[in-house]
Amino acid sequence: MSRRQLLAMIGTAAGSVAMYNAMTSLGFAQESTYSGPIKLEGDPKGASVLILGAGLAGMTAALELRDAGYKVQVLEYREKAGGRCWTLRGGDKYVELGGAVQDVKFAEGNYINPGPWRIPHHHYGVLDYCQRLGVKLEPFMQVNHNAYLHRTDAFDGKPQRFREIATDYRGHVSELLAKVVNQNALDETVTADDAKLLLESLKTYGVLDENYAYVKSDDTSEFRGWDKPPGGGVDGAPVPSEPIALSDVLQSRLWANLVTGDSIDHQGTIFQPVGGMDMIAVGFEKVIGDLITYNAKVTKIDQNDTGVTVTYVDSNGAAGEQTATADYCICTIPFSILGQIEHNFSGEMTSVIDSMSYAGSVKFGLEFKRRFWEQDERIYGGITYTNLPISQISYPSNDYFSDGPAVLLGGYGWGATAYQFNALPPEERVAKAVEYGAQIHPQYTEEFSNGVAVTWHRVPWVLGCYGIWADKEAQYATAAAMDGRTLMAGEHISYLPAWQEGAILSALDAITRLHKVVVGA
Repeated sequence: MSRRQLLAMIGTAAGSVAMYNAMTSLGFAQESTYSGPIKLEGDPKGASVLILGAGLAGMTAALELRDAGYKVQVLEYREKAGGRCWTLRGGDKYVELGGAVQDVKFAEGNYINPGPWRIPHHHYGVLDYCQRLGVKLEPFMQVNHNAYLHRTDAFDGKPQRFREIATDYRGHVSELLAKVVNQNALDETVTADDAKLLLESLKTYGVLDENYAYVKSDDTSEFRGWDKPPGGGVDGAPVPSEPIALSDVLQSRLWANLVTGDSIDHQGTIFQPVGGMDMIAVGFEKVIGDLITYNAKVTKIDQNDTGVTVTYVDSNGAAGEQTATADYCICTIPFSILGQIEHNFSGEMTSVIDSMSYAGSVKFGLEFKRRFWEQDERIYGGITYTNLPISQISYPSNDYFSDGPAVLLGGYGWGATAYQFNALPPEERVAKAVEYGAQIHPQYTEEFSNGVAVTWHRVPWVLGCYGIWADKEAQYATAAAMDGRTLMAGEHISYLPAWQEGAILSALDAITRLHKVVVGA
């Protein structure tokens, strides 16, 4: 079984969180290797580079090559830069593959990021470019203990507070392990001194009593919440809450999402650009926008011993072909699109391009008349997880306590779920997201205003979320190698797939190797 098949099975059976954790374990998601601004030393002697695609990979390459003295031109399919670094706001119009049109009706200041929506603390490349380009960042709330864990087949479908399941699961497991230690059942692996320390740590970690039992108490209520919280005055004494029985916690399977925020890509601190993820693209455009030709749909790539010629047409349908020529090419076009473009790459490169599939994903941006999750349920940022097809609900990490309408990420699904939503027209996708979300937040029905739903297999400029290798071990070196006068770059040419950091690192690696060739020549 290939890694691709395994991940597809995990995604279908267990959802996006399980699939991402599997990606991390298999080496698909790793810490960034970015070590600081790139230095391209040596004279390029007037060499020219044509960059295909103005996503983060393309714009990173354009910025650094221009600063190193290269003549640079960028061809971009869309009317603006960013690629998958994309934000939808009120007044925007999105036309998906098949012609369905979504008019975004969000109130001023509200937005949804259909693509990347958070920046981990260890994605040093993205963070460095944000700082250099003046892109303001703010904290993104990944884990909120006051958000919910939900399954339709657990607790009669009633959502449970994250903190209650997390505390009870930790407490019960700690009690069980303490019993094992007290029965001297770990003699072969734990010394007497270590066993004593282990018991002490379990008592603290699991909030156990003096008998190493996890029971209803003031101490446990400090973590899982109170039945009646501490107050003031005559009737201010708190009433501790009753823990959920171990069997009920285990049978609920709500523990499956407790560790999501513990993976390195989701540990605090996480960031988001103020005003939307595409503020990063805007930052790049301010400094290299003059290098970009917009609405340029590439139809042919032809390279020979002396250079690269690219034919393109107006992506809006205007008649007439144009060409752009350069000594070298950095191609960041996703392989899902590149495979449909006439080219004369090597047979080995063509085989890799044609074999790569792209993951399906769906995101919902739902605007509500008021921030009921804050006002009614005291949820400020963070994520609620569910086994419903929407998979999760992410609450905005900005503009807390503000009046008026606000936008939730009303669902983020992968695998089979994404294919199912892909088959529906946009308005039905949104209606389904509202229907499912109402099982967690009954306020949905009355408070919903409008929404958008982006299925990534219908996004015309990428036709998928991120690249999936048929055989990465055998194909990666070929895809990353210089093919004639062209180098590939993008998240798909990295070990950080689906992340902006992977795109940036890929671009920096490609231009470093290109520069060695140019200076050497």
